[in-house]
Amino acid sequence: MNTAAPPSRVLVVTHTGDVGGAEIALIRLIGALDPKRFAVQVVTLEDGDLVQRLNDAGVRASVLEVGRLARVTREQTVSSPLTMLRNLRDTVRAARLVRARIRTENPDLVVANSLKAAVLLAVGVPGTRTPWVWHLHDRIASDYLPAAVAAALRSLARLGPRRIVANSRATARTLGRWGHGLTVVAYPGVVESAYRREVIEKRDGPVGMIGRVSRTKGQAVFLDAAEIVAAGTADARFRIVGAALFEDREEEEALRRRTAASEVLAPRVEWAGWADDVAAALHRLGLLVHASTTPEPFGQIVVEAMLSGVPVVATDAGGVPEILDPRGAGEPVADGVRRTRSGLLVRPGDPQALARAIRWTIEHPTESTDAARFAQADAAERFGIERTAAVVGDVWGEVIERAGHRRR
Repeated sequence: MNTAAPPSRVLVVTHTGDVGGAEIALIRLIGALDPKRFAVQVVTLEDGDLVQRLNDAGVRASVLEVGRLARVTREQTVSSPLTMLRNLRDTVRAARLVRARIRTENPDLVVANSLKAAVLLAVGVPGTRTPWVWHLHDRIASDYLPAAVAAALRSLARLGPRRIVANSRATARTLGRWGHGLTVVAYPGVVESAYRREVIEKRDGPVGMIGRVSRTKGQAVFLDAAEIVAAGTADARFRIVGAALFEDREEEEALRRRTAASEVLAPRVEWAGWADDVAAALHRLGLLVHASTTPEPFGQIVVEAMLSGVPVVATDAGGVPEILDPRGAGEPVADGVRRTRSGLLVRPGDPQALARAIRWTIEHPTESTDAARFAQADAAERFGIERTAAVVGDVWGEVIERAGHRRR
């Protein structure tokens, strides 16, 4: 007779059908969790590549259509009194649909994987007697969100979820006192074998950026720095991998026009477009640049580059210093540039500092190789997906167990 307990049923709710950093983290997490312990299904509020990728991975994923709410941007949330009323109406309607789905599925736990999903669960879960956990992938700060929205989300953190899983200590700190006692940090894990390659002594690939093209991701700063570096380095080449999503398509078009019109940039900068195989894109680079102008909650591409053995220059803000300089031991090597054992950290939004960091890496190949080698080992130890799954699994299991005691 089989007496093993069935797996706990977990329903994950996320607002987008696109595949960004939070969605990649979710896909990797589900793949690493023990299916004998958790049976996970995902509900998105719009169709998209995420649904297909989850279904291809054997994860049950479905779409709960809520109309325009899924595409409301951060700036549009409180853009006018009329917009606020319309968003409130749409939120209540969507929360009712989410509540109905929860009652139909009767999960042991519900997980919000985005800010919008957290709002909907805060409104829709009460009355279902189902506990929920908030996976926080975004900094709750006024440089990322309208101040009123940030304040409301901090209040939600105290009143809604049983626990919060933040993707970095920097993200957790933006909750302030509202997150005390509720928050656990689980760094988004990476499947090491998908990226790891032998560290090459002399990398001749271009200096590159990989990721979504956006005003906040720093492609404009990268082009500024590329112009500076190109003026003094005859053979320097640059590559931008990625494309705009959401509301940033005009930004990408403007940057492409700028590149094509520049006598300096046009022959040096390649716009490679979107890449599904990030590992392959990384292996073609001589240096990975992370240049976000707004502090990143974490910085998955930095970890992926470390595992790939590619030297890294990254923004010294948000969660990135936790990756490259966890002990705060970095030392200045130039104005706005700190050297760590794993790479270089640069002052955000400063193309001069970024150019100095790129030049330093090019001019110090031995030191850069040593840093890449150390970074690869460090990333494998600290950011493996198995460690993430263990932390998240403990949080989910604790919340489910406590909720079961309350029900009994």
